[in-house]
Amino acid sequence: MNVFLFILTNNITPILVLITLGYLMNKKFDLNIQTLTKFNFYIFVPAFTFVNLYTTKIPVEMIKVVVTAVLIMGINMSVASLTSKIRGYDEGLKNAFTNSAIFFNAGNIGIPLITLVFSSVPFVINGQTPYLELALTAQIMMLVVQNITANTIGFLNAGRANTDWKKSLGKVLGMPTIYAVPLALILKTIPYDMTQVAIWPALDYARNALVPTSLLTLGVQLSRTAFEFKNKEVYLSVIIRLLGGPILALIFIYLFGMNGIIAQVVMISSALPTAVNTALIAVEYDNYPDFASQAVMTSTLFSSVSLVFVIYMARMIFPMA
Repeated sequence: MNVFLFILTNNITPILVLITLGYLMNKKFDLNIQTLTKFNFYIFVPAFTFVNLYTTKIPVEMIKVVVTAVLIMGINMSVASLTSKIRGYDEGLKNAFTNSAIFFNAGNIGIPLITLVFSSVPFVINGQTPYLELALTAQIMMLVVQNITANTIGFLNAGRANTDWKKSLGKVLGMPTIYAVPLALILKTIPYDMTQVAIWPALDYARNALVPTSLLTLGVQLSRTAFEFKNKEVYLSVIIRLLGGPILALIFIYLFGMNGIIAQVVMISSALPTAVNTALIAVEYDNYPDFASQAVMTSTLFSSVSLVFVIYMARMIFPMA
């Protein structure tokens, strides 16, 4: 019960507060959501990706984490496509459904959650958190995979129904995030500390702005969303995301021989709720934005319970070495 209340109070409640503020602000001022999404995709997301990747030491064993993240996404994409075919979705709903199932909140919720988990008992030794750096590195690897694919596959999926594929591809190539990743990796090889350059504080400020701005933007979109609490498609998406993710993670953890802290992080991360970016992408392309927003909100609410169980199981199955 203490773990449940801790996660609910320190991770879920602050997120819901920011979403609520966005909701209320739009009701009063009728904000321009297209402007907000562009701030996210063209400034905050690439800055977040670049700064985190550049400042993170990447051990060789993190390759397993990256491969696992890609495989989980690929299988969930197949499951979502099959579900869409069986349910008879049109092209737009199929792609919105797929995005909601394969992209999870690796940054907005994942980073603070992993920080919380590995900064508390039983991971604190003599007042220190010796496992936190390794845990955050593994989480950032999951985040990098999610950011790259969300800004490529996610945009292509969303644009298929309403936009010519060439225009969609052009828009993807115009996303700064896909260039932020190779740039960060290249600069890591240069024997000069980029954190000392004059523009670094600006990048850091932009990085820190991602979480609150994206959550406020989601609140704006939710204020324009007609909720259907009996929408079966939303619940199917939530099941694939919150149940399918950790089950697949468990399989690949054993397959690749991961253990300890890394195994715990992969399992916990795979159980995170649908990414806020899926709703923002849906808004950007006007591709079932109501469904996407409901999927994000519903999965976030359900994850406040499911994540407690997954965290507990991860600790029991993969104890520290």
